[in-house]
Amino acid sequence: DRRGEISMYSYFIRRFLLMIPTFIGITFLCFTVTRFVPGGPVEQAVLRYQQAMSQTSEGGGGSSSSQTTQGQISEEMMQRLKEIYGFDKPFYVAYIQWLWRVCHLDLGVSDTHSRPVWDLIKEKFPVSIIFGLTGFLLSYTICIPLGVWKAVKHSSTFDTASSVLVFIGYSIPGWTAGVLLLMLLGGNAYFDLVPLGGKESAAIQPGSYLSQYLQQGGVAADLPEAIRKEYPNLKDSDTINSNHQAYQHIPAEKRAQLTTGKHDDLTWFGRFLDTAWHMILPVFCYVLGLFASHTVLMKNSLMENLGQDYVRTAFAKGLSENVVIFKHALRNSLIPIATGLGHMLSIILAGSYLIEKVFNIHGFGLLGYESLIARDYPVTLGILVIGSMLKLFGNIVSDFLYCIIDPRIRFS
Repeated sequence: DRRGEISMYSYFIRRFLLMIPTFIGITFLCFTVTRFVPGGPVEQAVLRYQQAMSQTSEGGGGSSSSQTTQGQISEEMMQRLKEIYGFDKPFYVAYIQWLWRVCHLDLGVSDTHSRPVWDLIKEKFPVSIIFGLTGFLLSYTICIPLGVWKAVKHSSTFDTASSVLVFIGYSIPGWTAGVLLLMLLGGNAYFDLVPLGGKESAAIQPGSYLSQYLQQGGVAADLPEAIRKEYPNLKDSDTINSNHQAYQHIPAEKRAQLTTGKHDDLTWFGRFLDTAWHMILPVFCYVLGLFASHTVLMKNSLMENLGQDYVRTAFAKGLSENVVIFKHALRNSLIPIATGLGHMLSIILAGSYLIEKVFNIHGFGLLGYESLIARDYPVTLGILVIGSMLKLFGNIVSDFLYCIIDPRIRFS
């Protein structure tokens, strides 16, 4: 009715407005910590300067008193360093200025990479989404049928055996399983079935499985001199595949099937196989992190609904077991699972930090991990902004999905 629609709209308006103080509270707390924690960028710059001066003194000799003088930082230099890194103002003033820039979509420049933070995030974000989203969707694809079957076969041998696997998965973090699987299946210590990390092959050796998918190509040295001037970055020893713009200028008799190359030298199917090969273990670790909790949640939710009065009434009307379970009970049982879709991106990014570190995947999580270790605060705070906004919007999306799935919700 009209009153219910007004209540729903007012509820979501309040939720959106509540995001503002919540976001300010999250970012202010973290920003304040970066201002008072020891070992920040100013201290690291001073340490690098002192180490450089020490090495210069050791190489050129000199007395200990002159070495001490060279290692000292003048007040003017210290003040300049604080201005460069934004530590020359009180933390509350610096926070207001930083928040104003964030509102204008300016996350600053990375201290480590000397590049805009937005560019770094846009470059790394798709990598994490591909790996994380694949694992997230696979976990739902596996956990929902498994949880339903465990509920239907409760206390059976299948339920007991699968519960053992679920509890093992629940007790082992995904990144820990990644380390163990890399030791077992990669590096030729025991087996050499999977790559040791990365998202694609850096080099494809002759005789390897992927070498059969290499494209036609040629050597840059065979290009006409006029064409070579158009591509100054090409060296004589560089190979050019058939997708390169300069390939058409290579004489036909110089073209041949490539025997070595890299990921970009593969056909589209070869690139797909190469990426899938590198995704096996990381995606498995993503699935492992969600596998146990979603399976148990699905089972318990369905078992709870199977004990409700409407299910007993459906059985009393003579409906078959499949109709009662899959048409009536399953829909209500999916509510806790479906509402978790709102936090999909935030869950993916939260689980990617250590997994990307273990598998050396240059994505959003590894960028956050390395920036935190290096005290690269512009990147750290930029990732905090993205993560907190995804979490806050995810809460609202979850509530919205809950309203769509469960019509019993009343906002009044």
